[in-house]
Amino acid sequence: QVQLVESGGGLVQAGGSLRLSCAASGRTFSSYAMGWFRQAPGKEREFVAAISWSGLSTYYADSVKGRFTISRDNAKNTVYLQMNSLKPEDTAVYYCTADASSVAIRRVPHYWGQGTQVTVSS
Repeated sequence: QVQLVESGGGLVQAGGSLRLSCAASGRTFSSYAMGWFRQAPGKEREFVAAISWSGLSTYYADSVKGRFTISRDNAKNTVYLQMNSLKPEDTAVYYCTADASSVAIRRVPHYWGQGTQVTVSS
């Protein structure tokens, strides 16, 4: 089993930045692809970003490309999402995800955290 705990969410003004963190435990972290999904009110869950187990490959939704950066520190069992130039439409609950597959991590990841709220005010 893999346990994921997000932190770093909060309220920020449009144009500002937030850095989300996700601490993983339970199984070998370095062997898992990691990612982030989000769900806005009244919307379906949406893929945001993912990173391979090695950190060599990253993937982004078009809506966040150029603004968000995913990274990981395997020594710390932690994945990060740096969010810059935030927009009100980025408001959502952000979920950390994990999967053994760098394909599934972008579609139907096996493991999910509880989520952290990000609210961007105009």
